Amino acid sequence: MHKPTPPPFRKRPKSAPAGSGLARVARAADALRQGQPIRLEGRTAFTMLAAETFEGALPRTGATLVLSHARACTLKIRLYTPDVVALPLAAGMTAEVIRAIADPTADLATPLKGPFDPVREKLPVAFAASVKLAKLAGLLPAAILRKAGVKREAVAVAVKEILSYEKDAAASLKPVTRARVPLQGAEHTELVAFRSGDGAPENIAIVIDRPPPPGPALVRLHSECFTGDLLSSLKCDCGAQLRGAIEAISKAGGGVLLYLAQEGRGIGLINKLRAYRLQDQGFDTMEANERLGFEDDERLYAVAARMLELLGYKSVRLLTNNPEKVKGLEAAGIVVAERVPHAFPGNDHNRAYLRTKAEKGGHLL
Repeated sequence: MHKPTPPPFRKRPKSAPAGSGLARVARAADALRQGQPIRLEGRTAFTMLAAETFEGALPRTGATLVLSHARACTLKIRLYTPDVVALPLAAGMTAEVIRAIADPTADLATPLKGPFDPVREKLPVAFAASVKLAKLAGLLPAAILRKAGVKREAVAVAVKEILSYEKDAAASLKPVTRARVPLQGAEHTELVAFRSGDGAPENIAIVIDRPPPPGPALVRLHSECFTGDLLSSLKCDCGAQLRGAIEAISKAGGGVLLYLAQEGRGIGLINKLRAYRLQDQGFDTMEANERLGFEDDERLYAVAARMLELLGYKSVRLLTNNPEKVKGLEAAGIVVAERVPHAFPGNDHNRAYLRTKAEKGGHLL
């Protein structure tokens, strides 16, 4: 029997930000994807370009290439500064040379790089913010910075707005619509769409048989995977985990699957495909992410926690093999009453991937 109409969503707290800072971050990320310069505003203003989309050659001296520690370690660059490293660039250096430093998929074609002499003095906070903004844009985590001149760039964003982006995006999250969508094996299912103030891709809650709040509800956090979920790729176990979670939740009498816009463990689809190229060269999934300049897992849990809160759930039984998901969701304010195992057999294409998750990532497989 279909259950009655659910209670209304919980109201957003009045202290939630209006979203103007989120909008500026979104505009800046879009400009970087188009190869445009932006202005980073802080104690000192900088002009920023993304290393991935920069074209041409540097017109003058004074520019710096900023890389994450993960990419710097791959290039055997000494880490004198926290969070990021800064490499002075010479006038006339071309985009091709800069991208060869930033992009590990070019390492075989351009194996000889350096020697590098990174900046040893304390770096402005804008340097770390620039790498974070490149990540938010779905680009390689590498930025070209120089002190801003008198002429102002068309797009400007404050460093503090970049640094508080995830917190502000989660706080601005709100449900925009819900609809009944019967699924195979889970006919009493509703999809609830959530949107944040930056206009980023929506996150979806798949609510099966509407478990009563406040919980603990059986919950699965599933990061979107275009290749696995849609194309049934054999390189991962994502498609099996998605369909298996829907089946398990339905059989258990109901629960929620959060379908989160965090492709490739948070690095985005393009960078995930780059990681696949590196895996074909012999690197495992975590090594590939780190060579690209990312952490081995860039996923965050504030958005998932906010979705659950807006749905009325304060505690969950989490369907996962990853202890870090339990820690991340609890740190974001949701009580995890139980971890429920969720594993599937491997195949010839993903056995090494699953082994890496278990041995290096601590997954309980």
